[in-house]
Amino acid sequence: MEFNKVKVLTSMAMLIAISLVLVAAVTFPVIPAAPYLKYDPADIPILLGTFLFGTPAGLLLTAITAVLQGLLISTDGGPIGILMHFLATGSFVLVAGVIYHRGRTKRAACVALLLGTVTMTVVMVVFNLIFTPLFLGAPMKKIVEMLLPVIIPFNLLKAGINSVLTWIIYKPVSRFVHKV
Repeated sequence: MEFNKVKVLTSMAMLIAISLVLVAAVTFPVIPAAPYLKYDPADIPILLGTFLFGTPAGLLLTAITAVLQGLLISTDGGPIGILMHFLATGSFVLVAGVIYHRGRTKRAACVALLLGTVTMTVVMVVFNLIFTPLFLGAPMKKIVEMLLPVIIPFNLLKAGINSVLTWIIYKPVSRFVHKV
């Protein structure tokens, strides 16, 4: 599947813009014990770009979106927020993109999104243990206590919802992009 460079760059810029609009417009808490952890659908355009244009494109989308979101929208996270966003979404994109591009079937997409969800959750457990004590100034013991009731369910829910929505809209978006 050969895309012309202008079409790919234009499409990627649009996906970044959509991602930023989504994170600015649609956020809500999903874990009552941690109302500061909010769901947002901003990863959906990044996952679509990954499936459409490949894993390197998905990682580039992730990096640009994480920086722009951190500087323009979610400014309270600072550099740690930007890094955490890149690690979370980047790990998801890396696994999902590699798996999907090996098969490019509905089954491959399903497995890619499922394993991407699990990967993101595991990666965020590790990096929450490293960075959250620095960011919140909380002791490690407190972060460990938050893993099962807060951090793991939040990441599973966020990645899971984004996976389901990506699964639903990918084919129509793909048809549109390939038609244009």
